[in-house]
Amino acid sequence: MFIGREKETAEIRDFLKKDSGSMMIYGKRKVGKTTLINHTLNGVKNTAYYECIKDSLKANVDGLVEVLLKAKILPARIEFPSFRELFQYLNSLDGVYNIVIDEYPYLKSTNKAETVDSIFQWIIDNSLSNIRLFISGSHVSMMKDLLKEKNALYGRFSHIIKLGELNYLDASEFYPELSVYDKVGFYSVFGGSPFVNEFIDNKKSLKENIISTILNLSHSVYNYADNLLVSDFSNVSGAERIFSALKNGKKKYSEIESYLRIDKNGGLSKLLKPLLNMELIVKKHPINRQDDNKKIYYETNDNLLRFYHTYVYKNKSALQVIGAEAFYDEYISDSIVTFISHRFEEICRDYFSILVKSGKLKGIRDIGTYYYDDSVNKTNGEFDVVLKRKDSYEFYEAKYYQSPLCLSEMKKEESQIKNVHDIKVSKIGFVSVNGYESTPKDYVCINGEELYSIQS
Repeated sequence: MFIGREKETAEIRDFLKKDSGSMMIYGKRKVGKTTLINHTLNGVKNTAYYECIKDSLKANVDGLVEVLLKAKILPARIEFPSFRELFQYLNSLDGVYNIVIDEYPYLKSTNKAETVDSIFQWIIDNSLSNIRLFISGSHVSMMKDLLKEKNALYGRFSHIIKLGELNYLDASEFYPELSVYDKVGFYSVFGGSPFVNEFIDNKKSLKENIISTILNLSHSVYNYADNLLVSDFSNVSGAERIFSALKNGKKKYSEIESYLRIDKNGGLSKLLKPLLNMELIVKKHPINRQDDNKKIYYETNDNLLRFYHTYVYKNKSALQVIGAEAFYDEYISDSIVTFISHRFEEICRDYFSILVKSGKLKGIRDIGTYYYDDSVNKTNGEFDVVLKRKDSYEFYEAKYYQSPLCLSEMKKEESQIKNVHDIKVSKIGFVSVNGYESTPKDYVCINGEELYSIQS
């Protein structure tokens, strides 16, 4: 099932209108790069898709030759000593050709990285007059290196697509018949990877899907979560410890140091750097404290990994001993709603982001959290869904309740905001997944259905 990706599909199709050029597509594993490429190039003549292997350059040249033969781009099997000679030959043929080199980092993992990049620099500069070259890869940090000025391929790509997970709205197309309450729950646990969402059975409950996939030791979803870090990180245990520290919350640098008992000598920075480069974790700050390094915090940038490291990672032995259903009841059941409610806040921020990007909401300068330190009332804390305007802020409370939100709780939340001194409030609102008992005109009241009735 191909879902979403309208913007990326349009960009590739625009690229296909040209007679030549180079495009880079990258994103983490199982995010849908290959599916996007094959979907968009399906039926386009003179197309060859080759996935690199961890072997010598010559072995990969021979592999590409086999693909070109099957695509009937080469008239017969021809021996080429290198990629340069192969592309020189293709460049001498009549017609326009689409050549996809997927998992490009595999070439660099078993060959001298600088040499590989230099070879493809030469190819792009000299042998693409009738070729549209697609270079794709899942090792995000290695692919991002291609865009740096020091790299031989710097400035060589006319189009660059960074493919992320599907947002909550697009992901919901995998389970369109569920209630809004359940859609939020499924996205909060399974995230936006098309690979993962393909395994969801929307005729079963969230609990049943968790038990049959994430808690099933032989299932592809469990193996994906358990092994995602293995192939991309030399210090796998360090990366896993970071995820374990973050779990379902957001943590400051000092809090992670303390949790992991790491000496304050820069060791944590070394652990964080590759995860940040791979964009598996993100560094954020409150929208009103962008210059305050003390307020920076880190979060897991993948819902499935967050769920896995919150519940499963440290308890794998128990899962093996007591089985999936008992494990769910003992380790997950009591806190799953709290887990989802934290993710619902992020969904609400994404909702407003979609509105702004689509032009349906004007005048917004930033969306995020808001930190307050009220010396008068001697309180501090953070509001989780806040929109920044030029001279004021809009505050929204996200409520993941099974029942409609009542007026007394709305007034309580309003009081908490207004009790904080020196905040310029332009609007107070609520996003309640199951609606409201009443909708006073003093508040902006957004129900769950509205989250899923917009176009991303």
